[in-house]
Amino acid sequence: MWLLISCNSSTTSKYSDTPTSGEIIILADESYEPLIRVQIDTFMEIYKYSKINVRYLPESEVFNQLLNNDTIRLAVVSRELKEDEKQFFERHKIIPRTLKVAEDALALIVHPENKDTLLSYENLQNILTGAVQTWAMLEKRKSTDTIIVVFDKSGSSGSRFLKDQFLGEGDFPHNVFAAKSNAEVVEYVSTHKNALGILGLNWISDGDDSVAVSYINKINVVALSSPDTIGSDREYYKPLQAYIALKKYPLIRSVYIISKEGRNGLGTGFASFVAGDKGQRMIRMMGLLPSNMPIRIIKINTE
Repeated sequence: MWLLISCNSSTTSKYSDTPTSGEIIILADESYEPLIRVQIDTFMEIYKYSKINVRYLPESEVFNQLLNNDTIRLAVVSRELKEDEKQFFERHKIIPRTLKVAEDALALIVHPENKDTLLSYENLQNILTGAVQTWAMLEKRKSTDTIIVVFDKSGSSGSRFLKDQFLGEGDFPHNVFAAKSNAEVVEYVSTHKNALGILGLNWISDGDDSVAVSYINKINVVALSSPDTIGSDREYYKPLQAYIALKKYPLIRSVYIISKEGRNGLGTGFASFVAGDKGQRMIRMMGLLPSNMPIRIIKINTE
């Protein structure tokens, strides 16, 4: 947790907000909308004189506005600043602060009638590179339908994450396309038997959220093998909190808050709240892995 303090009197007079009051606009990667919505609602319920307006955007647009829009002081994203972005802030004499608040994952989903929900890491790579284009090309699959892979939106953090991990400088094949939102990914997969959807885990991980429950009832969640297991040694893991903590699930990513607020303002107060006890407990209850709260993994022997 951090606080930013400035002794510049002109900066102090420019803003009227405090860590627990006032009004600001923040940006968030739209794949984190359920997570951030809960955090903001709770923060404003506790601090009655605060108002946090949030814009949910694709990752590429979040960073574009964070760098070029002076009214934006804080963003919630799935990666840290790149070197050229750090240099941009340095040239403008801005010292950004990065705070890791959670471990998240990308979830793979299929149609509810698709009961074979085990997918090897290698097969996922082959699907995303175009080496495998039909379900029949996978082991023990009968359908000859083309696998349609659907992301949440062009420029999203999910597509960037998988491209970095599996394609490098390459492009996705023609059977991979972007929807308009994570909700549309769920709807498409629930109505297309040949689809493979990719979305942020927090859209389906909160068992107390009616929207998340409605989504999970429409689809099946895929279990992935670790990249270092093969053949009979292969084990499969769903994107559950325990397997994120144990680093067993292979599509884990971090949740960061990046702030360029050079003072002790409302953005700093919100970031500290998310990283603090209440914010971290909410992250844990939503099925993600909090960064600043220990998680106990209990193994139950059923033999």
